[in-house]
Amino acid sequence: MGRLRNRLRKTKAHVSSRRRAAGKRASERRPPLGSPMEFGSGGRDARARRQLQAAGRAAAYLGGGFLLLSAASSAAVRSLRSLSDANQRKFAAPCGACEGKGTYACRLCRGSSTIEWSPLHDPVFVNPCLCPTCDGTRVQRCLNCLGKGYA
Repeated sequence: MGRLRNRLRKTKAHVSSRRRAAGKRASERRPPLGSPMEFGSGGRDARARRQLQAAGRAAAYLGGGFLLLSAASSAAVRSLRSLSDANQRKFAAPCGACEGKGTYACRLCRGSSTIEWSPLHDPVFVNPCLCPTCDGTRVQRCLNCLGKGYA
């Protein structure tokens, strides 16, 4: 009697699982064991997806925090540097090389914006070229004060 009851219980469980599977949509049904579709499906896939989403959210929060911290610190440094420059400009002596202008006449082209250049050692002909130091502006930034006008 006990064997018959166990057998009956197993067949009922088998039939009920089939009914449950038949009621699901085709995308929700689990493929039979041993089929090529078995790998990468089921609960493992959903759990891995949730874990990946959680890791992505954590990375986004950390990245956003670092970005915000970086932007705030760069803004603070920029404002402090401008305050420091303003203070230095008030009390510093003017640069002696450029007399406080920040620029002086280009020393390579001597203010002509072009230089004479020849590709050969013995110049057969000489080409006028744009001055590489001042880029044709005829003035160059003071190397003593770096164009600020004060030392």
